[in-house]
Amino acid sequence: MTETVSVNKQLENSFSDVSDLFKGADVDFHALCRDMRHNSPVYEGDFIARLGIPTNAGIHEPRPTVALFKYKDVMAVMKDAANFTNGFIAEGLGAFFDGLIILAMDGDQHRRVRALLQPAFMPASVNSWRPMIDRVMREDFLLRLVPDKRADLMEFGLHFPIRAIYAVMGFPQDDPEKYKQYAGWALTMLGGIQNDPGKMAEAKIKAGIAVKSLYDAIKEVVVARRAAGTDGDDLIHRLLRAEYEGKKLDDHEVATFVRSLLPAAGETTTRTFSSVMTLLLERPELLERVRQDRSLLAKVIDETVRFEPVATFKVRQAAQDMEIGGVKIPKGGMVQCIVASANRDEEVFENPDQFDVDRRMKPSFGFGFGTHMCIGQFVAKIELTSAINTLLDLFPNIRLDPDRPAPQISGAMLRGAKSVPVIWD
Repeated sequence: MTETVSVNKQLENSFSDVSDLFKGADVDFHALCRDMRHNSPVYEGDFIARLGIPTNAGIHEPRPTVALFKYKDVMAVMKDAANFTNGFIAEGLGAFFDGLIILAMDGDQHRRVRALLQPAFMPASVNSWRPMIDRVMREDFLLRLVPDKRADLMEFGLHFPIRAIYAVMGFPQDDPEKYKQYAGWALTMLGGIQNDPGKMAEAKIKAGIAVKSLYDAIKEVVVARRAAGTDGDDLIHRLLRAEYEGKKLDDHEVATFVRSLLPAAGETTTRTFSSVMTLLLERPELLERVRQDRSLLAKVIDETVRFEPVATFKVRQAAQDMEIGGVKIPKGGMVQCIVASANRDEEVFENPDQFDVDRRMKPSFGFGFGTHMCIGQFVAKIELTSAINTLLDLFPNIRLDPDRPAPQISGAMLRGAKSVPVIWD
């Protein structure tokens, strides 16, 4: 029992540390973006550094930087992978993954690796995992909470994406405490990205230890899976079978790619869940509509990702001298696409500051866009749908706890609610 409490606490601390790292300046982030969108839509300068948050670039020497706030400008950059590239990420977050991180790849390398990985993440594939994910939500988490009639949903929200994604990946099911340790390592890896020079060295050491520990744990599973045969339905088996243009992945590549997926697999789903539930619970009439018509959940998730994206910006690097909105960007310059601003651009979205599941949906950037669209988005959507459906099935009249502070979605990056206290009948 003591060991379980310790592992839970380590995971909670890691999540809190990452939240604090990316919280940024104490500002109304959407109001600031609205002001920039209207008055400085192409901003010459490092807008992200102004907020006091790091990027995944790991670049500490000054480089010419612009920030984009309008939908059309963000769309133009995200669609143009030839002129706005991702390779610079290998200097930062990618350094922890031996260069085998799809986010840091460009051109033919990215095309080939994406083609190897993509089939395992398409709806036709991930839908086969739905019954297993439903069972995890119901039996491993929520059923036992029903008699309590009171909970903080984030105590569930922090753990269910971890448990679900490790089940999907084919990790042994008999030791869930291991998953929490693995998830803590994955979060510690994110903590290796620092702006503060005083914290940088220690953070990199901790991240390096976490990277090695997580790799060793995954590699052990990968080797065992290959030895047992590659005909299973889990993600690791599918990656072991994957082939494109005569190329297959070896054990090191499978282990490294799986490791690179894990920080976002739990982290992003947890924060999206917090925002979805906050926005629903703030709107009891909408919550009741969803309870009666579960097909609305897809729209709720998509509108949440538009309205409150977890990742508020994406960064690209100019591959040659460029110009956007009359502002010159030299080759090698950094381009910060403020997707949270683009998602609320009045020229594209009617009443953009309203959460409206009935709006005519248009492409937004919460899961990225273009060649680097989030490869795991369909897994995340199934997990979120399963979690919310199970909550609505098991917790009658779920509502905000009037005796606890109301949830607040916050953060300049990695936005979400730290606490979502509820009661039910």
